[in-house]
Amino acid sequence: MSELDRQIERLLNCEHLRESEVKTLCAKAREILVEEANVQNVDAPVTVCGDVHGQFYDVKELFKVGGLCPETNYLFMGDFVDRGFYSVETFLLLLALKVRYPDRMTLLRGNHESRQITQVYGFYDECLRKFGSVSAWRYCTEIFDYLPLSALIEGQIFAVHGGLSPSLNTLDQIRLLDRKQEVPHDGAMCDLMWSDPEEQVDGWGLSPRGAGYIFGADVVSQFNHTNDLSLICRAHQLVMEGYKAMFSQSLITVWSAPNYCYRCGNVAAILEFDENLNKNFLIFSAAPADQRGSPAKKATPDYFL
Repeated sequence: MSELDRQIERLLNCEHLRESEVKTLCAKAREILVEEANVQNVDAPVTVCGDVHGQFYDVKELFKVGGLCPETNYLFMGDFVDRGFYSVETFLLLLALKVRYPDRMTLLRGNHESRQITQVYGFYDECLRKFGSVSAWRYCTEIFDYLPLSALIEGQIFAVHGGLSPSLNTLDQIRLLDRKQEVPHDGAMCDLMWSDPEEQVDGWGLSPRGAGYIFGADVVSQFNHTNDLSLICRAHQLVMEGYKAMFSQSLITVWSAPNYCYRCGNVAAILEFDENLNKNFLIFSAAPADQRGSPAKKATPDYFL
């Protein structure tokens, strides 16, 4: 583990690994992730985190507020990459912590953990710029295919990146999906990563995102009742206050990228569950300017505009 510990130390200093190290790390991660379920069981206490989108120095703020792994048990609900300046360092740090402490770090797949999406929103370009080839991007995107689709905390709290699907009524149906593939354009697996709750909707509606669905309180109530759940935790949507409870507290959105895209001005949140599943939200702001590295000088990419 000493070599892995040294790599974690380097990543914490925002130093990206060599391409050969990325390949080895991803191979080790694959051995762990292939054994995990589509609905991965997670023990409490646990701290649940939403999108971080390559905002490395804000992830360090998250760890300052929530505690370091392995002292804190973490569940990240996807969207580790794209839009931020440091997707490489952010994803590799979380992956290295997963390999080092597999029972204390759970990483779910988000809609941005996708080959197609990362070629548009920044991760592909960042890998090409930092490594001089796309090999590291390939190693990472292959790992995306092995990330669990969801998690179940103490049998009671369902965690997923996006939301629910009209094709899925039970957790057992999620367990039967073949997740080891690129995120499809439609269907159950796509819906889990792309769908959104909507206060003004009954049942299901078409999503303005062009993938997934919007769904109402009745859908959440039925899903929770059918699966004996007390709560759905999800990410996927920017929340200016860091978190948002909906549908009589039966669904909570957690957003963990403060000042999203370095311009939105929002705060971020993480959600702590203690051993009795009592909730505690921790709010944090973006890392101070004097604690941020400055990315390589280049034109602002289109995906920030």
